[in-house]
Amino acid sequence: MNKEEIQSKLEGIALKRTIAFCYHDYIECPNGRCPKCGSDDLMRLLPSYGCEYGLNWVIKEILRSELEPVNLADSFESSIRDCYPEDTQVAWAKFDTVSILKELDPISWECAQGDWESMEESEGNIISFDCGSNYYQMSELEDFLEESEQAS
Repeated sequence: MNKEEIQSKLEGIALKRTIAFCYHDYIECPNGRCPKCGSDDLMRLLPSYGCEYGLNWVIKEILRSELEPVNLADSFESSIRDCYPEDTQVAWAKFDTVSILKELDPISWECAQGDWESMEESEGNIISFDCGSNYYQMSELEDFLEESEQAS
């Protein structure tokens, strides 16, 4: 499933979970037009959360409430632990490989994490809808969309 399909399905879920709302008359308008003023320039009301124009804020709230964002730092560290030995020997002492990398060269660590994040996103393992502030596992997102479709 590509990002456009996912975005389209999320917008459908957002529309189902919200109600058109006329802020001018402060009333719900489930038919898509305000019965008092006749306006079709309506906000979207997400009950128990609030109202605003557009759907992007609704999608962000749905994702926030339904899915757990990926902890990129922990995931990257886990990936490094899977690729390299647990301990690194320096002379007679053994040290945790990840701790050595993070402490001795934090800039290199951050650069490698940024490269890893980009790779994960380009391979379709993680996806963001807010320019990289939060990432979600693609598999969890697809499961959520499938469950939402079945519930409809």
